[in-house]
Formats: sequence, C-alpha cells, structure tokens
Amino acid sequence: MDPALAAAYARCRALHRRHGRSYYLATRLLPAWKRRHVHALYGFTRYADEIVDRTDGLSNAERARQLADWSDRFIAGLAGERVDDPLLPAVLHTIDEFAMDRTDFATFLGSMAMDLEVRDYATYDDLLSYMEGSAAAIGTMMLPILEPADRAMAREPARQLGLAFQLTNFIRDVGEDLDRGRVYLPRADLDMFGVTRGTLRAAAERRESSPAIRALIAYEVGRAREHYAAAAPGVPMLAPASQACIRAAYHLYGGILDEVQRAGHDVFVRRAVVPNRRRLAMVARCLFTPPGTPVGLPAARGI
Repeated sequence: MDPALAAAYARCRALHRRHGRSYYLATRLLPAWKRRHVHALYGFTRYADEIVDRTDGLSNAERARQLADWSDRFIAGLAGERVDDPLLPAVLHTIDEFAMDRTDFATFLGSMAMDLEVRDYATYDDLLSYMEGSAAAIGTMMLPILEPADRAMAREPARQLGLAFQLTNFIRDVGEDLDRGRVYLPRADLDMFGVTRGTLRAAAERRESSPAIRALIAYEVGRAREHYAAAAPGVPMLAPASQACIRAAYHLYGGILDEVQRAGHDVFVRRAVVPNRRRLAMVARCLFTPPGTPVGLPAARGI
C-alpha cells in the first residue's frame, strides 16, 4: 500500500481506538481486511464531528468555514483529484473499493452543518431529520463492508441501528451536549414531563436528576429500545464473517441503556459506562454465537 494511504488508514484507526471504545472493540471481531475500512468510515465521521464540536475558541462562522473547506477537499477527492489531507485518502479509497453510495456522505455532512446552527429540536420527527444524516446514513454506509445477502432488505435495519446508537449517545450525553449549548431530546418530550433547558442545566450542576428528568430519560430509553428492536432482524442478514462484530456493537451500545436504567435513569450522577468485565463477556458471547442466530432484544435484564 502507498505509504501516504497507509498513514491515513493508521490515523483513522487511532481516532477510532481513542474515541469509539465500544465500536472499536466490536470491530476487532471483523476479518482483518475489513477492519481498516470501518476505521476509515469512523475516522471520516469523527473528524467532521471534531470540527463541529472540538474546535474550542472558534466562532460558529469559523467552524463552518473549516467544515466547508474540508468537505470541498473530500468532494474534490471523489472527483479524482489528489487530496492533501492526513485522513481523507483512506475514506476515498474505501469508497472506491466498495463502490459506496456517495449520497450517504453528502447527507452526513449536511447534518454536521446543522449542528453549527440548530441548538434543539421541536419534535422527534424534527430530530429524525437530523439523525437521517448523522446516524441512519452511517448505518447504510457500512452495508457494503458487511456484505448482506440482500442489501435492499438489510437497509432499513441498518438505518435503525444507526438511529439506536445515536439516540443512546444522546441519552447518555445530555450533560455534555448542554455544555455545547445543545439539547437533542425533543422539546415536545421535555414539555410532556415538565422539563426545561433550565432544569436540565440545574440538574447537571448539582449532578442529580429530578423525578421529572428521570421520567423523561426513561421515556427516551424506551424509544431507543424500539429502534434496537427494529434493527435486530438485520444482523442475521449480514455475511457470516460480519455478524459477530455488529452483534457485539448492538449489545455493547444496548448495555449503555442498561447502565442508565441501573442508575435510576439519572444521567447526571455519573456517565453510563458498561464495565470492562461485562463488555468482554458480551464480546466473547457474540464471538461464539453461530451465524444466523436471531439477536436477543436489548430489554432491561433483571435491573
């Protein structure tokens, strides 16, 4: 492999290992030749997210310019131009290797741009419009690598799994998102439980949720589990060599919801993290689960 391309894949892998602990662990169950392509997709999405969320000290206009410049380099690379970037050659190579649908990448970048302007969402349908790019499109990006027998049938479960993972993150990271000036839980849901942005901020500061906030989080956990249930039939559709990875990711992320529930749906008392011992046990079970086995739904287990 060309040294610059190998370096780009290595950078994507480093980003994945540092920032996507559960997903990175699940990816270890893929055949070695597939892993670098998953790292490339993760690196692409993570780097865009870094521009939006981690460029401290920059105005939204400056972040928007950075995102637009990086997107323009990506588009130029898709058109066949040589790209001077430490990361993009890997994702461009992956797109070419699997003849990926470029629409998914445009949809994703559109949602990243929304994060620079939109601070909350009125309804869940509004949030779903954002998540179409930030989550569902990532699920469908993965399909060529995972090689389902029927990609058309696997598409909707893949979308649902992306939605499930991102809603899980939104539930876990309410406090972190508040620090960035965003609330991803819909205003209609907050209103239903008598919760405001101010009461969320107060709970974050005292590191303890009110009963109303706990009820709100329990409602969102139930909604996330519905997405997991809709995604479950897709795992046995994948190539046998891909199933253990996605089965593990499914249960590792679902395990975050279990930890939220163990904490009484208080997402401010501590960050919901699946303990390492339990994570490794989940991965081991998935590794030895025969391909084609239906996925057990991530309902709360004895909590």
